[in-house]
Amino acid sequence: MRKKLLFVLTTLSLALFLSACGGTTTGTSISSTNKEAVPNDKKVIKIGATAGPYSDQIRKGIQPALEKKGYKVELVEFNDYVQPNLALVNGSIDANVFQNTTYLENFIKEHHVDLTGVIPIPTVPMGLYSKKHHSLDEVKEGTRISIPNDPTNEARALGMLQKFGLIKLKPDADVLHASEKDIIENPKKIEMVPLEAAQLPRSLEDVDFALVNGNYALASGWKLTDAIKLEQTPKNYIIVLTVRTQDKNQPFVKDPVEAYQSKEFNELIDKEFQGFIKP
Repeated sequence: MRKKLLFVLTTLSLALFLSACGGTTTGTSISSTNKEAVPNDKKVIKIGATAGPYSDQIRKGIQPALEKKGYKVELVEFNDYVQPNLALVNGSIDANVFQNTTYLENFIKEHHVDLTGVIPIPTVPMGLYSKKHHSLDEVKEGTRISIPNDPTNEARALGMLQKFGLIKLKPDADVLHASEKDIIENPKKIEMVPLEAAQLPRSLEDVDFALVNGNYALASGWKLTDAIKLEQTPKNYIIVLTVRTQDKNQPFVKDPVEAYQSKEFNELIDKEFQGFIKP
């Protein structure tokens, strides 16, 4: 009887030991496999974009192309110029489409993050809009013009006002980083009203003119032909598809790049996004 009991206890202990070993081995294998597979086998892409034309480009041109390759595309829309990069840095999204090269460089320097613009995309130009006036000839003393309040687009707006002949900046002012402090001539005593870019369309109820980023103008239901003047968009202000630098060579980045470079996407821009500045 004692031998039989000893045999049963020994067998039970051995079974428990083998079971524990088996569980540990299996768990390690799954964990290791997942860590290696996620970057290369990623099939869900989360792309952030500001509401408007860049989101529309993704829905109509990029998403269908990626779905043909087996991806599931999740579009996340933002209403400002800060959250899309923060979401990219913390991994909530995999890429974003909203910023130009100059803004990206300034954001990287200010926030000490490692992001990369991998490809320029068709960009809608900034424009001068008004609900009260039809020409720059109607600018008079004390005219109020709302402009973006982020440093990159403020400099961009001031550069446009200088080209329109309404103000003059210091000769040594950096056109990519100019601010109101760089204005040396303002003969019409124009009052600048800095606002968040997304608020500019609504500001037209209270100001004479507004320099509005193209994506927000179109998102408000305006047409590019509604603008009194449109920007001749410089290279530094062309929008770029942005990713974490560590991901720039991953397939889930290369595939969207190919979609933006495709013949089908180019034809979509010609058909539905006329007036956009092509890279």
